Amino acid sequence: MKEQSSMRSWSHKPSSQQKQSGAATAATTRRAKHWLGDVVADTQSEQAGKDQETPRDSTQKAKYENLMEQVVSEENAQAAWLAVKRNGGAPGIDRMTTGQLRDHIDKHWETLRSKLLGGRYVPSPVKRVEIPKPNGGTRMLGIPTVVDRWIQQMLLQVLQFIFDPTFSEHSYGFRPNRSAHDAVRAAQRYAQGGKKWVVDMDITKFFDRVNHDILMHRIGQSIRDKRVLRLIGAYLRAGIMVEGLIVRSEQGTPQGGPLSPLLANIYLHELDRELERRGLAFCRYADDCNIYVGSQRAAQRVLTGVSQWVSRHLRLEVNASKSGTGRPWERKFLGFRISRQGQIEAAPQSVERFKNKVRELWRSCQSLSSEQLRDNWRAYVRGWWGYYRLAEERRSVFRLEGWIRRHIRKCFWLRWHNPKGRMRALRRLGLKGRLLKVALSSQGAWPLSRTGSLHLALNNTRLRQHGFLMPSDLAATV
Repeated sequence: MKEQSSMRSWSHKPSSQQKQSGAATAATTRRAKHWLGDVVADTQSEQAGKDQETPRDSTQKAKYENLMEQVVSEENAQAAWLAVKRNGGAPGIDRMTTGQLRDHIDKHWETLRSKLLGGRYVPSPVKRVEIPKPNGGTRMLGIPTVVDRWIQQMLLQVLQFIFDPTFSEHSYGFRPNRSAHDAVRAAQRYAQGGKKWVVDMDITKFFDRVNHDILMHRIGQSIRDKRVLRLIGAYLRAGIMVEGLIVRSEQGTPQGGPLSPLLANIYLHELDRELERRGLAFCRYADDCNIYVGSQRAAQRVLTGVSQWVSRHLRLEVNASKSGTGRPWERKFLGFRISRQGQIEAAPQSVERFKNKVRELWRSCQSLSSEQLRDNWRAYVRGWWGYYRLAEERRSVFRLEGWIRRHIRKCFWLRWHNPKGRMRALRRLGLKGRLLKVALSSQGAWPLSRTGSLHLALNNTRLRQHGFLMPSDLAATV
């Protein structure tokens, strides 16, 4: 009852306290995470003491028997709500938004908490969403309701402290203080260390084919709280809403929920252990795994052996058409590749996707103002460079900047519509005399985007002054 009262005091704060600044929100999250770390550490310490008093045999290694109380604690619930609010995202099947979540928690917290503590909570089915893959095809996402995202986040914040310390140092995906950049740097160290062949492994539809029995068995080796196990199992089996009908899930862990990446790492932890047992140098980011060896023969042998192990022990299949062996500069890893000189550079496929996005963003037929076009471009290029700034060899990107500006000039030329509009726009930009004749040209927009008149009207300095950023501008600010 005391804990319920504490939760009510959190959920009914005055509105002035609800509108925290970004700094205050971050501070609250840090305090909650610090508290969670103390709770788990205390639990581990207490459990260690019990283990010393009562020795367990190899079949009795499961721990953490009262986790649900930690999951529904005030601090954990607060931190989870802040995370869901910060991440945003689309509504689930009930159409509730993240902005409506707080009021829902205020109204129904005691009921939700009681169901979770009693092991009676039933998750809603996820909403199926298909998104295109960069290399063709579609990826299936399952969007949980915001309430389920909040509960999954509460579970994640407690389970992360238990499982993450047990994971391999070669696993980088969706882990605290680890990133894709760390994985690529590790791959570079292997290549520079003489391992000049790479085994590029792609698991076929990994998130759709995770075996529930194997996953729950591995979780159960560490977690004894049946309420937590039952809740995780319920999320795995919640099913997908398709055209008003619920399709039950017999396998897989739908991408889209906060808990899914942790479950993926738990499932693939045995693969990490097997690769370590074989003494292999590897980097894994979620289901994307590269193994580095010294020769082509070793690469072929490792690909065959590991593929068989994955099929036998994980009941998954390695995609033969997407997996393969080659030199580090022939295979990509997380959007990058390692050059012959051992430098990190954006993979050709990543550069080509970047070019496609440039063409899309600078289409002239969009119903947007010039400022909106510019702002969309700035948001995209900042995000893109935020990831690909890791590249040490950048010439393949910087060489595109003249081509990008040409697309910008072409876009504006077409948006000036006709000779009269183009003449007026060019005069406004300072052109005079013979330079204005280009406005009467019957040539196409792409050839005209190279002319001296358009280069003078929309020169590099002017574009930069008006916020049309290029990757080299962003590189210069770092």
